[in-house]
Amino acid sequence: MAMIKIKLVRSKIGRKPNQIKTIEALGLRKIGQIVEKQDTPQIRGMINKVNHMVEVVE
Repeated sequence: MAMIKIKLVRSKIGRKPNQIKTIEALGLRKIGQIVEKQDTPQIRGMINKVNHMVEVVE
């Protein structure tokens, strides 16, 4: 399965609790941090929920 890189580009401070939990579930803690995840529909759904805060590199 293909891997995608997800980078946190916006702060999670002041966001709704479900968005904060989604960011943390993706493994992102600090701005600028990059994690590599498998490209699954579940991960794509999580990215869609917080697409204004993250950047995706395929």
